[in-house]
Amino acid sequence: MEKEIRQGYYEGERSLFQSHGLKIYDTVFGEGESPLKESRDIELYGSMFKWKYPLWHCENVKAENCAWFDMARAGVWYSKNIEVKSCLIEAPKNFRRCEGLKISDVSMPNAAETLWQCRDVKLNGVSAKGDYFAMNCSDMEIDGLELYGNYSFDGAENVVIRNSKLLSKDAFWNSKNITVYDSFISGEYLGWNSEDLTLINCTVESLQGMCCIKNLVMKNCKTINTTLAFEYSTVNAEIEGKIDSIINPAGGVITADCIGEIILDKDKVDPDKTKIICRNGGPCKCIAV
Repeated sequence: MEKEIRQGYYEGERSLFQSHGLKIYDTVFGEGESPLKESRDIELYGSMFKWKYPLWHCENVKAENCAWFDMARAGVWYSKNIEVKSCLIEAPKNFRRCEGLKISDVSMPNAAETLWQCRDVKLNGVSAKGDYFAMNCSDMEIDGLELYGNYSFDGAENVVIRNSKLLSKDAFWNSKNITVYDSFISGEYLGWNSEDLTLINCTVESLQGMCCIKNLVMKNCKTINTTLAFEYSTVNAEIEGKIDSIINPAGGVITADCIGEIILDKDKVDPDKTKIICRNGGPCKCIAV
């Protein structure tokens, strides 16, 4: 039988340990670790977590209009089928080794080391600030993400991102099968050592971006202040506007309205493997080393 808790206050370790079938309203979980550990079929509305590890090894949990305070760190780990909506999450290191996550209209101002090794993740309207966001995650669908933090999506696989803004150095390193639509990405060394990275209708600003990539695709993209791009990458890029400089691509086709500088070191790459097309002709200053 489903039970309700209204305006409760709980302290102490494992205060509602192994609960099930609960609807919890306007309740505060104060000092005390793991208040809802190993719980299932839980709904939380307007409630607050103020201490560590509130939802570990849980299943079928919905949290709406709730808050995780700074000390509620490592909040949701090893859990399945978790929906978080219209919440504030101040605590770092949230969401690890989870499966079946739906996070929407959520703000995470301290999202350091958040979303690690999670699978089957949907993010919609999320704002996050912190380094190492979404490391080693897989099967992600993302729409409307605003991310401020370096080293994001390291080792991620099977990710689709739409309508997002990423200020992130070293984004998508070591990743596989990433597709980004209609988004803005700014950060040095974008996408290094990745495989099957596709950018469609995106604007990119990056020093030494898109290097050491196996199968990079860029369609209808802009590259602003992007220098020393595509080193050792196999690439099929259609750029609207200018690329400031290209260095030693491994192969493919690169098309842009204008390319400021092309650097080709014959001791490192075979220039004949890459076709470079300037729609408007020069300047396209080529330096053959």
